[in-house]
Amino acid sequence: MTTMLEPLRRIAAYAVCVDSVDRVLLVRASERSGTPGTWSLPGGAVDHGEDPHHTVVRETAAETGLSVAVAGLHDVLADMRALPERGITIHTDRLVYRVSVRGGSLSDRVDRPTDLARWFTRDEAARLPLRSFTARALGLPASSADIVPDEPPEFPSFYAVPGPDGLHRAQRFAAYAVVTDPEGRVLLTRVSDGYPGAGCWHLPGGGTDYGEQPSAALIRELVEETGQTGRLVGLLGVASHRDAASLGPEGYPIDWHGVRAFYRVVVDQPAPPTVGDVGGSTCEARWFAREELGALPTDRLTEVTAEAVQAAHLT
Repeated sequence: MTTMLEPLRRIAAYAVCVDSVDRVLLVRASERSGTPGTWSLPGGAVDHGEDPHHTVVRETAAETGLSVAVAGLHDVLADMRALPERGITIHTDRLVYRVSVRGGSLSDRVDRPTDLARWFTRDEAARLPLRSFTARALGLPASSADIVPDEPPEFPSFYAVPGPDGLHRAQRFAAYAVVTDPEGRVLLTRVSDGYPGAGCWHLPGGGTDYGEQPSAALIRELVEETGQTGRLVGLLGVASHRDAASLGPEGYPIDWHGVRAFYRVVVDQPAPPTVGDVGGSTCEARWFAREELGALPTDRLTEVTAEAVQAAHLT
């Protein structure tokens, strides 16, 4: 039964690479993988502290022999699959990038999780056994043989493990929103005492639950943290930040790596903000006029907030 399998989480980055005649680059899973014979986008797991932009370049080169340049973010999605033969269920947060080839030549691999890399037309790709996330990213019908658990297993929202140097490590995926209302005001939340960034203004949002899509998590967190009902408009980008000795309510240093997708969200009928999760990491929520936001000192904003607000051209 899938409910008896050990739950794991990971973050991964993948490449949508299209050549001059509109063929897409795919790699085949070998017998060493959990889904032998299936085809997927090139890519793989984000190492602790690694920027996903670097992951997709590194993994594509390793799996295909091609050097690529990242052109932009294509999609962010999540999925669960059970691997009974390994005794695990994996939730993967997948960052899918558009890339272009800089050079190199296709090469096959021996005794690796992927063994072939090939170019396919969209029609040819549609007839292949594709991983479900690959079919979605390419806009093709899903034909995956993945075993999907009946329900998400229990998994802690915060999970730290001892690293090779003895310091605890935590890698967490989260979704955040640049939220505006019809008057152009911007909604921010303030970080509670005892949490990293205490006292700074932050974007509404937070860590996603096991089995949860980032967009659904974002709308849920918006209600919990601010009392607002939002409408997702689009994906802005992904931020990756590492704090090698973060100190939070756990009371001991943690080598923290946060990967955060941020979106544009509109609240069509704004209300006075209310914090529903009392005692958590958010102590206040407030609407800011554009000029008020622009007047905030840089050190009053969290790093991801400053990046997202700039990406949304709000300051």
